Amino acid sequence: MGLREIGLDITDEHAAIWKTTKEFVTNVWRPADIELDQMSDPEDVIAEGSVLWDVVRKSHQLGYHALGFPRAYGGGELDPLGGALVGEAFGWASPGLGTSVGVSAFPFMLCMFSPESELQDYARKFCADTEGKMMGCWANMEPDHGSDWLLEEFDKPACAPNVTATLDGDHYILNGQKAQWVSNGTIAKYASMNVVFDWAKGKLGIAFVPLDLPGISRGKPLNKLGKRAMNQGEIFFDDVKLPKQYMVASDPESYRMISDTLLCTANCQMGNLYVGVTLSAFEEALAYAKKRIQGGKPIIEHHNIKLKLCEMFTQLEASRSLARRVQVYNMEMMNQKKPPAIHSAAISKPFCTETAFRVAHEAMQIHGGNGISKDFLIEKIFRDARMSLIEDCTSDILSIHAMNQLKKGPSKYFIQK
Repeated sequence: MGLREIGLDITDEHAAIWKTTKEFVTNVWRPADIELDQMSDPEDVIAEGSVLWDVVRKSHQLGYHALGFPRAYGGGELDPLGGALVGEAFGWASPGLGTSVGVSAFPFMLCMFSPESELQDYARKFCADTEGKMMGCWANMEPDHGSDWLLEEFDKPACAPNVTATLDGDHYILNGQKAQWVSNGTIAKYASMNVVFDWAKGKLGIAFVPLDLPGISRGKPLNKLGKRAMNQGEIFFDDVKLPKQYMVASDPESYRMISDTLLCTANCQMGNLYVGVTLSAFEEALAYAKKRIQGGKPIIEHHNIKLKLCEMFTQLEASRSLARRVQVYNMEMMNQKKPPAIHSAAISKPFCTETAFRVAHEAMQIHGGNGISKDFLIEKIFRDARMSLIEDCTSDILSIHAMNQLKKGPSKYFIQK
């Protein structure tokens, strides 16, 4: 599997999944990621004719968008360890595209929580989509809010979401704005979205929102440091009429259960993606050290470079072990309708992203002056790794969240057998 694989639970089927996925992302994702990263205008990334749409279409044709969905919905029902391996390969090739594909599924995951057959059909249509037309987003972050919700201050009126949902007969009326950090924000067709019902009490809900409804508009794509292949942007809501049945979570218990599920899933996915980024940074450093000559010999023959590379490899294996363990346990628990270990997911993301950044930093140092040249892949890997320390909550916020969960004890929001 590239570097020698020491996972004891890796089966022949897992090895085949890794091999097939690595070949696909090597030939399709990584070249596209490099091309998209070099576009100076983020409008060009999502323009008609962009290589982005070839990647989306080919990924859907191979079923990568629906690997985690049950077979009853037409999904691949890939086991949790297989999902971790795919996530690593995605991150190795393009953490931006990996995030985009992962978050695209969130609205349709939400649909599976609903008893409404109409919404469940959306999940089936998503799994059956081979053209990449049913792209989704997780419209959670807002200009004034995000991390405060993770610290469970959402019950304070000052921390209530900007997007309000007012019940009017058989519809909710949506008003407000989601922030420019919404991944797939300017290109998604559907959203999983947090809303507030009561400003005074901070009562929250989660809705499935088709983004072609009248009154919805978009901002410009965000121009950012790294993960430039991933579109992000604002979404605005002006007296948008949403059918009442599309409010999947309208009570505190269902809100918490679904919110925990989406957040746990996102943190697990980010952990696996950035194990892949760490792997790519280490591989670039190792290959460069073997061919770069200094002092009359390849720099890998210098003891200080060997020590750097060994430490980088140790960090890679540590993050890989944590991410896989957290992924397997939490996905198994949620599949069984049991409480996930939210605290473990909340530490997987910061540990793996910080590891990716440290290893990418050392890899850039090993490259020397070439490390800051756009002619070398490590320059892009470094920028992608730096993005991860801020997106999907900072390490500090997630660490505090993990300790809050440990302080409370087991979750009560899942049905326990």
